[in-house]
Amino acid sequence: MPSELQLQVSPEIAANENLLYEHVAQLVRVSTKLVHKVVILKRSIDARQKAVKVNLKVSVYLIDEKYTAQKVQLPNYENVSNKQEVIIVGAGPAGLFAALQLIELGLKPIVIERGKDVRGRRRDLKAINVDHIVNEDSNYCFGEGGAGTYSDGKLYTRSKKRGDVDRILKLLVGFGATPDILVEAHPHIGTNKLPQIIQDIREKIIECGGNVLFETRVTDFVIKNNEMRGVITQKGDTISASKLILATGHSARDIFELLDRKNIFIEAKPFALGVRAEHPQELIDRIQYSCDFRGDYLPPAPYSIVKQVNGRGMYSFCMCPGGVIAPCATSPGEVVTNGWSPSKRDQATANSGIVVELKLEDFKPFAKFGALAGMEFQKSIEQKAWHLAGQTQKVPAQRMVDFTQNNVSASIPKTSYVPGTTSVEMGQVFPGFLTQIMRDGFTEFGKAIRGYMTNEAILHAPESRTSSPVRIPRDNETLEHPQIKGLYPCGEGAGFAGGIISAAIDGEKCALKIGESFKLSIT
Repeated sequence: MPSELQLQVSPEIAANENLLYEHVAQLVRVSTKLVHKVVILKRSIDARQKAVKVNLKVSVYLIDEKYTAQKVQLPNYENVSNKQEVIIVGAGPAGLFAALQLIELGLKPIVIERGKDVRGRRRDLKAINVDHIVNEDSNYCFGEGGAGTYSDGKLYTRSKKRGDVDRILKLLVGFGATPDILVEAHPHIGTNKLPQIIQDIREKIIECGGNVLFETRVTDFVIKNNEMRGVITQKGDTISASKLILATGHSARDIFELLDRKNIFIEAKPFALGVRAEHPQELIDRIQYSCDFRGDYLPPAPYSIVKQVNGRGMYSFCMCPGGVIAPCATSPGEVVTNGWSPSKRDQATANSGIVVELKLEDFKPFAKFGALAGMEFQKSIEQKAWHLAGQTQKVPAQRMVDFTQNNVSASIPKTSYVPGTTSVEMGQVFPGFLTQIMRDGFTEFGKAIRGYMTNEAILHAPESRTSSPVRIPRDNETLEHPQIKGLYPCGEGAGFAGGIISAAIDGEKCALKIGESFKLSIT
């Protein structure tokens, strides 16, 4: 039997197979020649001390122990062309993984996506970056794969109690992701690789008899006696089914408005909002690794920070080492930022959302909108940013120290945000209470991370789509909406997930509940 070891080694040993084998041989007190195979099971970086270490969990096979490489296999997806149909609105991770789970259950998914396929989206991303044109149905948030496809592909989640994280990771590997995501403590696919994986998932759904409809926006629900009967699209078509998984993501404001208009119960949900801060990656490396030069054996350094400021949580969100900032508006007349990294994380800058927890009481100026008050609060800030930036997709920007001192920055260096920046005093973008919390918070960040507070760091505003401003409730047991039978609110847009993995898990959970309602199970 192979033995399992927990190791802490230098980055050079972790990156060099020969050195690793020599190190393991010393630990198990055998000759290096007797070490047949060292399989890395888990890997993480420990930068808490000045000498950075890599934590490894490994299986060690000696020369007389057989090692067989484990290849990830996809489930046996059967053809469901003539099976019971289930509608899925949204082709993000929640929708796509719900579709795969339905196929395993012997049900036929009909995936309806307002945006374009994963390749077609690229033209619209170019349009928003270069021409400042926002396509309301195809952008960084809407389209095949959802918001994560072209905004990073980070797979880290704290939602391990919600479902089987390893199952989702293995499915992604089965569809083409690198097996490293099964090993890394903070797995990441990257925006350059994720589109092909998403395309392969879609092709599998179609191959098995499911339908995927692009550029098809849902404009109404067909409901009879408080039971779901189907949807109506912008083309006037009716698509019928008694079960509907609503997985539209955190930015589908028209769906929230439709639910509210039809008196289907929804509620305002607190979320977080702030700015996206960009530093030189070299600076973050020096801070986090306590070194002058990162070297060849360490990845670009991330950071994570949380502070309580004036009774509110202020924290880093969706941190992107070696990444860029992207324009993520979903309608004309608004500015929204987000960040992403390619798989190699090899860009010159690091960026992170720095956001503040909001409370329901903050939405009181928009109380007349009822459950949509938080959404209108969010929208008002995005629209204000658009006006301040000259009614373009340029982003209001300010140097970090200047922001804390209420000084308009005399100049803004070129940042990774392609549409460009406009020097603005950030207090004009946000309500006064939020501005003050962020000013105090960045001062606290500077005390906690020496070197973080610098005018080399540029703040971009706003980072406003951290999570849904609305919750669509559901029964804890059936996962159905308490008012509409057959409606399954799902994923980030419904307020039950936050990120690719947790959304995928939630999609599977909803599919399994639908299977139970049909008395189906996976054999």
